[in-house]
Amino acid sequence: MMGGRGGNRQMRRMMDKMGLDMEELPNVQEVIIKTDKKEIIIAKPSVTEMKAKDNSIFQVVAESYEEKELEVQIFTDEDIALVCQQANVDEDKAKNALAEAEGDLARAILLLTTN
Repeated sequence: MMGGRGGNRQMRRMMDKMGLDMEELPNVQEVIIKTDKKEIIIAKPSVTEMKAKDNSIFQVVAESYEEKELEVQIFTDEDIALVCQQANVDEDKAKNALAEAEGDLARAILLLTTN
């Protein structure tokens, strides 16, 4: 990337031309990224927000991070609703079947609909 003060100025001009506004977020304590199977915890990162017309891009820079496997897998509301509808069961039964099927929708539905 471009170095020194001149580089920063050039970068800002380039961002302005593209319609992006860049701002460092002060005093960020923690960033957590959650997936269905794990959490990534980033302590004391440097976070920059680049605002475009319709959305924002966040750049997270950290020296280290911690990864945690989730004990209970998280399923989307859409997945749960689909299993409920297809197997004609309540949310708890759908979640249990999804957990047993390790998130495989078809297998979860089969578990609930076959004896």
